[in-house]
Amino acid sequence: MNAAARSRLYSGTVFHRRLRPCVHALSYRVFYMLLDLDELPALSRRWRLFAHNRFSLFSFHDSDHGDGSGRPLRLWIEAQLARAGIETGGGRIEALCLPRVLGHVFNPLTVYFCHRADGGLAAMLYEVNNTFGDRHSYLIPVESPEAGIVSQACDKAFYVSPFLPVAGRYHFKVLRPGARLALTIRESDEGGAMLTASFAGEARRFDDRQLALAFLRHPLLTLKVVGGIHWEALRLWLKGIKLATRPAAPSSPVTIVPFRDKGTAVSPRVTQS
Repeated sequence: MNAAARSRLYSGTVFHRRLRPCVHALSYRVFYMLLDLDELPALSRRWRLFAHNRFSLFSFHDSDHGDGSGRPLRLWIEAQLARAGIETGGGRIEALCLPRVLGHVFNPLTVYFCHRADGGLAAMLYEVNNTFGDRHSYLIPVESPEAGIVSQACDKAFYVSPFLPVAGRYHFKVLRPGARLALTIRESDEGGAMLTASFAGEARRFDDRQLALAFLRHPLLTLKVVGGIHWEALRLWLKGIKLATRPAAPSSPVTIVPFRDKGTAVSPRVTQS
């Protein structure tokens, strides 16, 4: 791999703001990897500080995503696209995620940019993990493949926070990866907006120097993310926020949102992996 990698690092800030039943906000610095799935073997060979499906300072394991089987993640994603009737012709798939750090990882959200062979963006796959070990994904087609900002929405189907019910709706807004990348998720119900979460970051080259700098700046990234989730949960509990009943995880691992017809909302459906 002599040319510069398409994969990149994004260093930036995560921000959360809860609006009801009380205002509660947090922000912290993190970095994400944007990984072209086809580049993973080459990245693993070229850079000493990154590995694919094996231990290193930073690593990406297929088994941490998708159906958890460890089979090539691209195959699993392509199977979901096929079930949704979305043709990509083998276009590139990029994963925005937190890496394993010294063998440990927790990804609250991994975002997949699924392109067609001509480079147009065909679909977004939002993969959500909760701290109870459950995972669910939302697959949404992109209706304006060349647009710089992708706006999408779908009904919530998966228990994430113990302080928020499953009933509700997600609204996604994504500034597509370039020199900057930004992602905002707004959660609402019939009473209006409940929560806004966002990440905004600046691109960095994917190489050993930038990986080393990322580790020095965020040496305990995984612990920071997991610890932060539980610390903020404690703060919410101390504020008197009631726990929402935890239902069983959806029987199907993927919610597929069909194309809209001239702006008309349609109901999502779920598929077996």
